[in-house]
Amino acid sequence: MSTMPLDKPTVRRIPDKLSTPTARLLGSWESLLAAVAIAIFFANSLASPHFLDPWNLSDATYNFTEKAMIAFAMTLLIISGEIDLSVAAIIALASTAMGAAAQMGFGAPALVGIGLGAGLLCGAFNGLLVARIGLPSIVVTIGTMSLFRGIAQIVLGDKAYGGYPADFAWFGQGYMSDLSWWPSWHAFEVVTFEMVAFLVFALLFGVLLHMTAFGRRIYAIGNNAFAAEFSGIPVRRTKFVLFLLTGLMSGVAAVCLTSRLGSTRHSIAAGWELEIITMTVLGGVSILGGSGSIGGVVLAAIVMGLVTFGLGLLNVPGIVMSIFTGLLLILVIALPIVVRRLRASS
Repeated sequence: MSTMPLDKPTVRRIPDKLSTPTARLLGSWESLLAAVAIAIFFANSLASPHFLDPWNLSDATYNFTEKAMIAFAMTLLIISGEIDLSVAAIIALASTAMGAAAQMGFGAPALVGIGLGAGLLCGAFNGLLVARIGLPSIVVTIGTMSLFRGIAQIVLGDKAYGGYPADFAWFGQGYMSDLSWWPSWHAFEVVTFEMVAFLVFALLFGVLLHMTAFGRRIYAIGNNAFAAEFSGIPVRRTKFVLFLLTGLMSGVAAVCLTSRLGSTRHSIAAGWELEIITMTVLGGVSILGGSGSIGGVVLAAIVMGLVTFGLGLLNVPGIVMSIFTGLLLILVIALPIVVRRLRASS
């Protein structure tokens, strides 16, 4: 009995357009942001003769460092599928607590501890309501946004706290060259404490998100919290920790901002929550959770800082910058949706 030879199954391979590491790098969102940052840098240098002054560039970092430090923690929170709209109000409440303590004669170390502690307590309150009780984070943090800033407004009224210790000003106004162990090279004289803090926190959050088991849990929760729970991941505890981190980084920003301004009003950091979320989403973090990187947020912070500083040098009104931020947020949220729909229809 003869048998017909069977044809070998045909194996079809769908080519990956970004198959090589170089192609993946060049086609990434981070590469696009880096190109945009370089383009904005050159445009600013042509638009204003004062832009390339080293001290002006150093001052430009204040436009994004404090917001970016919160954005690092916000990145982890949004990737997990949650959000915190109360971060600017936490800054106001933490700054008010530091101002009240300064009136009582507390020194700089105690003021820093009070600012960080107030941020942690606010983050713990948000985390308790969301992670433990199970309330929606967007509803909770809209409520605490009004609650925290309302407390600051009740305490301060139309007044402002001032009279901070002289050494407290270093956190927001100081340069690393003031430290004896910092390199005495001329190029390093303009490096601010806030810029170094920004880089250190970027490294720490980058390692935490991309190189630890805790970071992998965050991605898993953001993609499917229900499946992550059944896989043994402590979803509620992880989310609680993320709210703690966001509150803590808001406290860090409160210390830096209050130190830089030298005073506290209940309106301090008003509107920052919009800019922080814009910075996070512009960095490639999906507003729906499950994807994003710290590197993208670092580049997005630099892009927004360069744009803000460049517009400031050109005497563009602040309201125009606010309009730009709002339009940018809508654009970066809508763009992936539009691209997906176009691909589906083609």
